[in-house]
Amino acid sequence: MTSVNYKQVGLPDFGTPTVCPELSGGIYRARFDRLLAAKKAAGLDTLVVYADREHCANLHYLTGFDPRFEEALMVVADRRVPLILTGPENLGRAAAAAIEVEARVYPPFGLLGQDRTRTPPLADLLADAGVAAGARVGLIGWKYFTGQESRTPELWSELPAYIVETIRAVAGDGGRVVNANTLMMANETGLRAINEIDQLAQFEFAASQASEAIKRMLFGIRPGMSEYEAVGLMQLVGIPLSCHVMLSTGARAVGLSSPSGKAIEIGDAFTSAVGLWGALTSRAGWFVAGEEQLPEAARDYLDRLAKPYFACAAEWYATIGIGVTGGEMDALARRHLGDPFFNLILNPGHLIHLDEWMNTPVYPGSGERFQSGQAVQCDIIPAVGDPYFTTNIEDGIILLDERGRAAFREAHPEAWGRIEARRAFMDDALGIKLKPEVLPLSNMPAYLPPFILAPERALTLR
Repeated sequence: MTSVNYKQVGLPDFGTPTVCPELSGGIYRARFDRLLAAKKAAGLDTLVVYADREHCANLHYLTGFDPRFEEALMVVADRRVPLILTGPENLGRAAAAAIEVEARVYPPFGLLGQDRTRTPPLADLLADAGVAAGARVGLIGWKYFTGQESRTPELWSELPAYIVETIRAVAGDGGRVVNANTLMMANETGLRAINEIDQLAQFEFAASQASEAIKRMLFGIRPGMSEYEAVGLMQLVGIPLSCHVMLSTGARAVGLSSPSGKAIEIGDAFTSAVGLWGALTSRAGWFVAGEEQLPEAARDYLDRLAKPYFACAAEWYATIGIGVTGGEMDALARRHLGDPFFNLILNPGHLIHLDEWMNTPVYPGSGERFQSGQAVQCDIIPAVGDPYFTTNIEDGIILLDERGRAAFREAHPEAWGRIEARRAFMDDALGIKLKPEVLPLSNMPAYLPPFILAPERALTLR
């Protein structure tokens, strides 16, 4: 591709939405109907959906309810109102779910020390809700397994053992309890792989907020600030997080670390990320104003790491589209960054949803194709290590065919205006031409300032 340049770039104000689009009750009811159809097609009698604070995306997708502090379990059987079991603090929120449910307290799902003297047997609750002897029961949590891990991956479950053992005991020897997460999370056929227009608009809202938070921090940070003070610049507004807020510098600069009271000094390695439901923005580089402030051994950071990385990311954006296979995207990244020096540690791209990483069709030889309605994260991470540290330009896009784009434009014109402006910026300022179906969500679309103290200078193809 065209050689990469490092120069002054005017990052526009794309606007920040203040009202999050709502999902109607009809959307949730349609999702539940699709779940029932998927259950039937899989030959399952009953589904049991588990959630906790870290793993709530599947339950929230189906009901609009996510447990906080506690756990929850939803039992879905034919011709029955779904039962949600949760702890006492979440009972009211569960009862207010977006679909009709019966909500009941199961004290062991609550916090330690609360009264459990009236705890009904879990086996009785499950049986009353539709887990019958001899039933084929599908378990939905947050991951599924393959033949790479087990000869019988369908029998492996990530749910807590006491729940799985109780369900198996109720189903009995004539029943079968299997992992059913593919119904929700498979790349091409999972219910959460393809999103409604309003859900995608929610993701655009979250991405605008996450990227603006990182932008405020990048353009406001100064030497001597503590990591805590730098995160304070983000001005997060309270949208639920999909991961802990990350910021670490110097010897602490490890990708997933939370901020500390450490003072940020010129010459520090730097990494930060904000993940909200449906979006994540991350940037990494060096806390310097120019190459002369880099460690002596990394003075060729731009040519050795940052520019090849940006060339890869730019081609990633220009290549992805409806019908493109994950194998093509994987091969693209490895063509650019396959040298062991770059040490790619994750699949270069994945589906994003309420959870930061839902699944990924991007792996060597993958024939799985990207589809209209998917939300995709550009997530290419070179774990180079000393002395170069790393670089990162992580943001999300959505894919919509012509019909989907027309529907989005009509339903959410302000969000559509921001998307069009981002596309124009990537083309005009950065030299990245996107396919019509590729809609960037970040207010820092493909904007990579490798030196944090020069945030107005970025890498481009022009």
